[in-house]
Amino acid sequence: MSNIQNIKQRFGIIGNDAQLNRAIGKAIRVAPTDISVLVTGESGVGKESLPRIIHQLSLRKHGKLIAVNCGAIPEGTIDSELFGHEKGAFTGATSTRSGYFEEADGGTMFLDEVGELPLTTQVRLLRVLENGEFIKVGSSKVQKTDVRIVAATNLNMIEAIQKGKFREDLYYRLSTVEIVLPPLRDRKEDIHLLFRKFASDFAQKYRMPTIRLDESAQRLLERQRWSGNIRQLRNVAEQLSVLEQERAIGEEVLRTYLPSQETHLPAVIGSEKKDSDFGSEREILYKVLFDMKSDLNDLKKLTLELMNEANSDQVRRDNEGLIEKIYGETPTHNEGLLALEQPRKEIPPQQTDDRYDFAEEIQEEETLSLQDKELELIIKALDRNNGKRKAAAAELGISERTLYRKIKQFDIES
Repeated sequence: MSNIQNIKQRFGIIGNDAQLNRAIGKAIRVAPTDISVLVTGESGVGKESLPRIIHQLSLRKHGKLIAVNCGAIPEGTIDSELFGHEKGAFTGATSTRSGYFEEADGGTMFLDEVGELPLTTQVRLLRVLENGEFIKVGSSKVQKTDVRIVAATNLNMIEAIQKGKFREDLYYRLSTVEIVLPPLRDRKEDIHLLFRKFASDFAQKYRMPTIRLDESAQRLLERQRWSGNIRQLRNVAEQLSVLEQERAIGEEVLRTYLPSQETHLPAVIGSEKKDSDFGSEREILYKVLFDMKSDLNDLKKLTLELMNEANSDQVRRDNEGLIEKIYGETPTHNEGLLALEQPRKEIPPQQTDDRYDFAEEIQEEETLSLQDKELELIIKALDRNNGKRKAAAAELGISERTLYRKIKQFDIES
């Protein structure tokens, strides 16, 4: 533990949180090796401190430590920045240039925001990690480099792999040892300690008395979520140091420098409210649907009553209209009655008033009638055109291919 405290003093790390101490201890133990390290944690937690510790405690401490922000370099030039390029390799390449991996030979390379690397660059990086080889852009010559890689990211790498944004094999190469830095909200005892350190630094920088928080302001400080972590806390301390004339800061004053959403109730309360609202809306929807079903049943009953009360003449006219629609011609009175009486003889007595069953019987008989009529029309058309299918198809208003299919279907001899 004393070794960890010495390291924290040497590198200006503030805090006594157990998770923070565990991360630093891990960095101290892995430093003398050449193992690749992946530092993970939210944005603003201070991930850049660990690569400095690892480099200074390693056998490469006399070599270079080059830090590269992978998210800040445009995708079109990142290969050139990392691996270098030959003269004329692309527009604007007026001379040969060495890349970071060539410059960092014998030292350490810190790849910040490594999760933002393009997939093509990830392939090149994987080759460096596997055998220390790389090729400059526009060159065919393989070069060697001896570089220790320390990477950092604030992304969930497993999710990035599942979405196809990061190579799984590269992830396991980088994370031979993974060090996780905790967010500031999980280090509540360190929050005021960090604030005091920042306030002291800004007092010296701007040559003014140090600001101090009273107890209520300290409690408010510890209740914040600090989504921006240490970087956000530092900004608040700097604003207070510069803008406030009074050096003693209370809760009300501090509150004006904190984002309004930070003091809201936990998000789970809000989500419960939304769930309850959704539940009430769902109940209303169910009620509307049940009412509609009830209205529909009432409408069915009313329709049946009206149909039962209709006089026989109206029923006959309706039936004749149905026959006309089906057969395409107006039948005589007797023909209409004959057509309707045939299926009605097959209906059991208890179903004679069921108009839907009656309609079904008419449709079944009609299917056969239409088929016979279609066969008759095709035969007549072929006869009139002396068996010429093209002319017969034109007369019937169908394609020759359809006519051929119908001939085969009905087994018509032509």
